[in-house]
Amino acid sequence: MTGFFSPLDSPAARRSWLADLCGSIPKAATKNDLLDQIDGALFVSAPQGDTGALEALGKRYRGQVDKAGDLHDRVHKVARKGLPEVWVGDTSVLASDGVAAAARAATKMSEAFEGGAKALHALADALGPAKKQDADGRAKLVQAKQQLGPRDGFFDLGRLIETDEEKAERQKVLAAARAVATDGVALMHKAAVAADDAVRAAARDLNKWAAEARAGKMHTGQLSAVDRLMLADTSGKAGAADYNEILTATELERSGRAMDGLPPADRSRMEHLLADAKSPQEKAYLMKALAAGHKVDDIEAFGGKIHGKDPAWLQRHLSPIVTQGDSLRDEGTDPGNGANLNTDLQSFDGQQWAQGGDGREGTCVASSTVTARAMVDPVFALGLTGGPSGQEDDPVAFRMRLVDEQHRVHQEGHGGKNWDGMDQKGKTEVLNKEVSPETGGSYELQEVRDADSRRNVLPEIEKAVAEGKPVPIGVEGYEADGTRHGHAMMIIGQEGDKLQIYNPWGQTTWVSEDDFVNGGMAKASDSRLPDAYAVHLPQD
Repeated sequence: MTGFFSPLDSPAARRSWLADLCGSIPKAATKNDLLDQIDGALFVSAPQGDTGALEALGKRYRGQVDKAGDLHDRVHKVARKGLPEVWVGDTSVLASDGVAAAARAATKMSEAFEGGAKALHALADALGPAKKQDADGRAKLVQAKQQLGPRDGFFDLGRLIETDEEKAERQKVLAAARAVATDGVALMHKAAVAADDAVRAAARDLNKWAAEARAGKMHTGQLSAVDRLMLADTSGKAGAADYNEILTATELERSGRAMDGLPPADRSRMEHLLADAKSPQEKAYLMKALAAGHKVDDIEAFGGKIHGKDPAWLQRHLSPIVTQGDSLRDEGTDPGNGANLNTDLQSFDGQQWAQGGDGREGTCVASSTVTARAMVDPVFALGLTGGPSGQEDDPVAFRMRLVDEQHRVHQEGHGGKNWDGMDQKGKTEVLNKEVSPETGGSYELQEVRDADSRRNVLPEIEKAVAEGKPVPIGVEGYEADGTRHGHAMMIIGQEGDKLQIYNPWGQTTWVSEDDFVNGGMAKASDSRLPDAYAVHLPQD
């Protein structure tokens, strides 16, 4: 390694750079080569971050936990006393429901402060030892440079007349310095890995907790605080409540902004729709339709189709994905194909949300795109499940409409003949036509063909899905004879170091960050498809 080096301004870049040097320094054949590589290692900046400031901020977060707990206790005390059947807010929220939502919001606030404090303390705890390890590694590299002495000149006449003994001594010095430098760069790399992992974990967790602060996402003066609280709190009937909230963080923000932007007459119509809704779930789906960009005329028509339906009916027709409370449990993998045993089948009246209806067609890009759109647009979802009237409960008719829509999107993206495959250009095109209008951000392709690039993109993926923006992912694998297998799926959720994957074969499951980075994506599909090679990231 010779020449000068470009700045390395991220933990991931420093990690990758030092990993390369860990392989090349032990192989340095000459004094000048070794000196160049030592300089390359010393050029990398030390792990950054003020551990004292992080600990102080963590303590401040933790200090708010008790206050949030006290608030929960006071609200819960009110709830235990019993409340009259009165309505409050601009959209007729039952007072008892509002108080219950306030208690849950206080609990989530406490959990967010506690989670944030843990993330900051964990980062500080990791950075301290990493900085010391980095300093120890640098000291060894400086020691190796001192052992080597100054660089050899271009014309080193002494080499022409050195004795065998002098040559042996020179090689001995080189070997000793190389060993010291090898130890030094290994320490620096370990420090860079520890710092990079800690920064990623902190970013992941803080982004997640920020997205969980749901009640404050809806900035609108057109709804009362209790209305906003209820909308942020409402979940589907089936599955774990925390995994099945109807409005995502992005949708809460978009719907509030849309409400503020309505002309007075339309705003009045929207408020009437919300006030007339028969359940918190019905209200939440009306606001979800507003967040998806629909006009009030369309939302009124949609509202007429879902009015008075019970929460189970609403979730079945309007939410393609339902996440069960035990879905994160690790039940191992199928020894035959490497797929996770614990999966949630996603279906409407027994008919799965699957490509071609049964998972056999090659319309994985179009099918994952259709399901992603249905996840963020309840009007579109009802058109598929309930038909033109919105009232159907017919799995056969649903399958026909679903496959027709998959075929339409496949053709829109210029997919292959016989409903087989779509290239990345077509995938980008259909995502930006079908999903971007509902989420408010365009999608851009990013290739991730090695572990470093996958690791680097994880924070952006996790931030997007925490906000409720699905992230398309391409996976592939090669047989011994070079035959390639490819598939498209969608990252739709994140909990801790786990990513939730929708596979258009009609199911969801969870994989770890390590699975995503290091070729373990077979768990979400099968052993033919171990490697993520591309993602489409939503842009703000």
